[in-house]
Amino acid sequence: MNENLTEIYLVVLLVLLAILAFFVVREILKTRKLESKLSKLQNKLKDEKGTAYEYFELGSIYLNKKVFSQAVKLFQTALKAEKQIDPENLGLIYNALGYTYFLQEQYDLAIRQYKEAIKNNPEYSTALNNLAYAYERKQMTIKALEIYEESLKYDPENSTAKRRVGILRKQVVT
Repeated sequence: MNENLTEIYLVVLLVLLAILAFFVVREILKTRKLESKLSKLQNKLKDEKGTAYEYFELGSIYLNKKVFSQAVKLFQTALKAEKQIDPENLGLIYNALGYTYFLQEQYDLAIRQYKEAIKNNPEYSTALNNLAYAYERKQMTIKALEIYEESLKYDPENSTAKRRVGILRKQVVT
C-alpha cells in the first residue's frame, strides 16, 4: 500500500511539474518573440523611415512594457508617418495614444485623443468605452453615462458598457 501511495505521489508531482514547465516555456517563448519583434523594429526604424503601422506596432510594444514617454512619441510619429491613413487605422492610433495618456492619469489629453479616434471611426466601441471611463475618472458621471449609452447604440452586446451603465445609473439616481 505504501508503495502505491509513493507512486501516486510521484506521478502527481511529475504531472504538476510538467504543467508548470509548460507555462514557463510558453512565457519564455512569448517574451522572446516580443523582444525579437522589438529589436527588429528598433533597428529598422533607426536606419530608415517606417510606415504608420510599424511605428504603431513599436509604440504598442513600449506601451505594454509601460515605457509611456517612448510610446507617446511613436504613436505621434505614426500619425505623421503617412499622408493617407485609413480612418479606421487613425482611430486605432488615436485610441492607443489616448490610452497611453490615460495610464499616466493625464485624463484631459486622453479625452482629446479618444475624441479624435471617435471622429475618425464613430462606431469604435472601444474608444467610446475608454472615453466614458476617462470621464468617470474626472468625476463627470452624467457625461460618462451618455457615452456608454452611445457605445451601446453601436454595439448592443458590449458587456463593459452594459455593466457601467447599470452602475452609473444607480449613482446618478442617488
